[in-house]
Amino acid sequence: MKIRLDKWLWSARFFKTRALATEAVNGGKVHVNGQRVKPARAVNIDDQLSITSGHDEWVVIVRALSEKRGPAKVAQTLYEETEESIFKREENAAMRKYQRAGMKSAEHRPSARDRQKLRKLGGKV
Repeated sequence: MKIRLDKWLWSARFFKTRALATEAVNGGKVHVNGQRVKPARAVNIDDQLSITSGHDEWVVIVRALSEKRGPAKVAQTLYEETEESIFKREENAAMRKYQRAGMKSAEHRPSARDRQKLRKLGGKV
């Protein structure tokens, strides 16, 4: 059985739509066995995929093929993430959390008076 790369990425739930999966592959965000590929490339069992999405990068090994998008539990059986990949993702998530630790989110939108003050300071609002 042959499955297109973009279809497998969609069925394994790395991307919400096939169009997003195709865009990621064309944009160089997905590599198969260390090589940049096209969306129509056939995925084989035991291929190693490197997938970059946002801040995260997964390195997974294909364990099963599926043309249908099923539940998340089934999608997780399609691949096996490497130990280094899990460690790096968790470390990066902790680092991002640490960097945001001192930041305080706005409790409300600035009022017209607050926006006026910000404009005087040189900020655009």
